[in-house]
Amino acid sequence: MFRVPESAMRILTPLSEMTCYQWGSGTATDYFCPVCGILPFRRPSKLTATEVEKGVEPFSGWAVNVRCLKGVDLKTLPVAWIEGSKIQLPN
Repeated sequence: MFRVPESAMRILTPLSEMTCYQWGSGTATDYFCPVCGILPFRRPSKLTATEVEKGVEPFSGWAVNVRCLKGVDLKTLPVAWIEGSKIQLPN
């Protein structure tokens, strides 16, 4: 997933035509194609109290599945390995 600011996101399919799912906390929303089931984008969760305490910057944009974008070469993108609540960036 790639973070996209609210002002830079242009969604061609109306959200009302997507299938939505909200996880346990109800603060994130995943949007799925009702035909093929792919998750092209989502609204990320709000920060937890622990994340706020650690100084994590809030983000109110979209998380986009880059596999849904034309012309993106996945091999050229940086990878962040996420293990539970720990994020490890490759050297």
